[in-house]
Amino acid sequence: MTHRITMNDVAREAQVSIMTVSRVVNNKTEVSPATRQLVLNVIERLGYRPSSIARGLATKHTATLGVVVPDIANPFFAAVVRGAENQAYAEEYSVFLCNTNEDPEREIAVLQSLEEKRIDGLLLCASRLPEDKLRQIVGCFPATILVLRQLKNDNVQAVLVDDESGGQMATQHLLRSGHQKIGFLAGPMLSYSGQCRMRGYLTAMEAAGLPVNPDWILNGAPYVHNGRESAHRLLSSFPELTAILCFNDLVAVGAIQACAELGKKVPNDLAIIGFDDIPLASLVTPPLTTCRTPQEKLGSTAMQTLLKQIRGGGNDQEKIVIRPELIVRASAP
Repeated sequence: MTHRITMNDVAREAQVSIMTVSRVVNNKTEVSPATRQLVLNVIERLGYRPSSIARGLATKHTATLGVVVPDIANPFFAAVVRGAENQAYAEEYSVFLCNTNEDPEREIAVLQSLEEKRIDGLLLCASRLPEDKLRQIVGCFPATILVLRQLKNDNVQAVLVDDESGGQMATQHLLRSGHQKIGFLAGPMLSYSGQCRMRGYLTAMEAAGLPVNPDWILNGAPYVHNGRESAHRLLSSFPELTAILCFNDLVAVGAIQACAELGKKVPNDLAIIGFDDIPLASLVTPPLTTCRTPQEKLGSTAMQTLLKQIRGGGNDQEKIVIRPELIVRASAP
């Protein structure tokens, strides 16, 4: 096994103390120029790479960040991560990427692990934790940005999508097309975005003077197979529905599959709208009407805000809100 070069090796080769090597590595001033150059030459010759964690113990700065998402396999979060990581890389930060699998207990474990790593800041996407637990945990990090989630009456910065406006916009589009009996596949019960989109849906229906049967709303996991199963249940129980608004595009694709299996044609028998505009949305048959959110921009904006906060230039109460855009395609013309 190849020997990992340590600070001890550098000190021995340069014939200086470990403290002197540490001062050079951490760019301290208490070293003469000649000694500094000697140590740097040995570091280069031996190929020594300082541990960011060890260096962080001395400098209280590790140049590492945590990015936590509920499902990295979801194309939406993959794009958010890409935007965030590209921004971090451009500013010479490394990222610990963690996936919680939509599991609040796993999310707690992941956050505790990141706290132990002494990261400089946390970017937490779509947390599924209850408010009291979330507030307690984010207080353990030197800097935190919430994405697609906010805490009431708190000073934690957040980058959000105006999901309520998106849900209202999508529902109004269906209403203008003549639909009155509109179901909603609402996603996970713990999803802040899902709750906001549902409020938008209910607001639009109420403004139109249309009653909503509570049973027209089903919660479920945000995946294709769950959308398919939920749409089967909803349409079997309420065949009078003429449209369905879906929590995200994956759920909407599942609903399209269910319609094919039930002999319903989209959009003639049932109009379907998704949310996010992931690449799949324009590739399914029929192409999906959806509320577009700029996913990479969401990630890069959140990371820029986090790095600004780390450098002391952030407004703790700042909330950045990105408005979605309705993209009309064949599933709900």
